Amino acid sequence: MLRVVVSLLLLFLGQSLLAAPVMVDTEWLAKHKNDDNIVLVDMTADDLQYSRYHIPGAIRIAYSDLVTRRKKDKVSVRLPDGVLEKGLGSLGINADSYIVIYDDIGSMEAGRLFWELERIGHKNMSILDGGLVQWVLDGRKVDNKPVKLKPSSYVSNGAGIENEADLAFIQNASEKGTVTLLDVRSQEEYIGHPRYPRSGHVPGAQWWPWENNVAFTDGFKLKPDQQLLASLKAVGVVDKKAPLAVYCRSGHRASQSYLTLRKLGFENVRLYDASMAEYEKNKLAPVVRGRSPSL
Repeated sequence: MLRVVVSLLLLFLGQSLLAAPVMVDTEWLAKHKNDDNIVLVDMTADDLQYSRYHIPGAIRIAYSDLVTRRKKDKVSVRLPDGVLEKGLGSLGINADSYIVIYDDIGSMEAGRLFWELERIGHKNMSILDGGLVQWVLDGRKVDNKPVKLKPSSYVSNGAGIENEADLAFIQNASEKGTVTLLDVRSQEEYIGHPRYPRSGHVPGAQWWPWENNVAFTDGFKLKPDQQLLASLKAVGVVDKKAPLAVYCRSGHRASQSYLTLRKLGFENVRLYDASMAEYEKNKLAPVVRGRSPSL
C-alpha cells in the first residue's frame, strides 16, 4: 500500500514539474523551439509583419482567425468549438502539441489564443514574454519563410475550465456583487461621454487598464508580478481564488488582461467575450458614467 501511495505521489510531482509555465522567455524558446512537440505560433498584429520577418519555424494565426461576427447584432465573438478545433488541426496542431504563442503588442493578440486553449482544455501552452519585440532586441535570428505543418486532427479532451462570461453572468455579477468586474479599457471609455447615454461602464466595475500591465519600454514584457499585484490590490483584488471577470469593448484587450491574471496565479477568471459591444446594446442593462464604479 505504501509503495502505491509513493508511486502516485511521484507521478503527481512529476506531472507538476512538467506543467507548462504560462510564460517563457526568449532564452527558453531559443533552446526548445526545435523540440519535436513544440508548435510555435505567430500572432503579430498583421499578416504583413509575418511576411516581413518572424521567429524561425513559426506558423501564422491572426487574431481575426479566432473570431466571427454574429448576424443578429454584428458583435464579434469566439468561434464555435468545433470550428476552432478543425482550424487548429488544419494548421498541424493536435491536443498533445506544446503550443508557444507570441505577438508584437504586449501579448494582447496571444492572450486570445491562450484563453481559447484553456477554455477547450488544452494542457500545454505558453506565451513568449515580450514576443517578437524582445526576441529581436535580444539579437536572435528571424526569417521570412512561411511555415506550414502537416495537417493533423485536433480532438479536445473536454476538460476545459469555465473561463467565459456572457451577458447574463455579467448582469448577475453587477447586481449581486458576487464577482469582481474589471473594465480594462481606456479611462475615457470607462468614464463615458455625456453625449452618448449608453457609454460608460458596468455598475460596480473597477477600472484596471490593460496597457498598465505591459512594460512598453522594456521589450513589451509583462511588468513584474509585485507591481501588477499592487495595481490589483489598489482596486480591491487580492484573493487569488475569488471570482473575477474582465471585459473591454470587444473582448480583445480583455484577453491580455485574462492572460495577466492567470500568469499571476488567479484561479477563477472569466472573459466577457462580447463585452461592451453587446452590453451597451441591451437597453435593460444599466450603464454608469464617471470615475466611480457605481452611482
